[in-house]
Amino acid sequence: MQRPYRSALIVGAGPGLGASLARAFMQDAGMHVVMAARQLDKLQPVADALGAVALRCDATDPADVKALFDQASERLGSAPDVVVYNASRRVRGPFVDVDASDVAQAVAVTAHGAFLVAQQAARRMLAQGHGALLFTGASASTKGYPLSAAFAMGKFALRGLAQSLARELHPQGIHVGHVVIDGSIRPPSDDMAATPGTADAQLDPDAIAQTYLHLLAQPRNAWTWEIEVRPWVEKF
Repeated sequence: MQRPYRSALIVGAGPGLGASLARAFMQDAGMHVVMAARQLDKLQPVADALGAVALRCDATDPADVKALFDQASERLGSAPDVVVYNASRRVRGPFVDVDASDVAQAVAVTAHGAFLVAQQAARRMLAQGHGALLFTGASASTKGYPLSAAFAMGKFALRGLAQSLARELHPQGIHVGHVVIDGSIRPPSDDMAATPGTADAQLDPDAIAQTYLHLLAQPRNAWTWEIEVRPWVEKF
């Protein structure tokens, strides 16, 4: 029988999808949650409102990532058995004009940071023979759009990482999932009642969070490694 998940670490958390994931994990699954972001001053009010723990972390810094897992494990009482990598960075503009250092940083946040977080998570999950590692993808995970080369580079790399880890870690009891979010996510400040059509035209972050919960609830003899979500009116 699959063991229940009791705690979660969300890296790259904020008032949007990160908050929705934390809320769903806590309220619907009864998990203890740690939320992490580069800027703690922006994250702290979100975590306080939810009753979650907020920690600072630069996901591109190996020492910072290790320290995050050590602190999270201390706060949770054990290593988190669900880890979500939700961080990314965009650089937009004509390919011939984008700054190379900005592109390097964007890929570092979107892909290399995911590697660092996944490695720390996997080491701990393998030791306990249990866990789930979920990655937040995007339309750019499968389609390279114009004026968005850096984001496509990062998200393609993230998808490749997730696919490789799923093949390596699934047989060892670690559920790896990549969620392709194909469409724009409704900002938390938007009032759907005041904006007709918003509910159909944009993804509801709370609804996306339910898909993550669905992945966590899957029996291990029917695990999904990748799933797409999009508004029904979105072209694909």
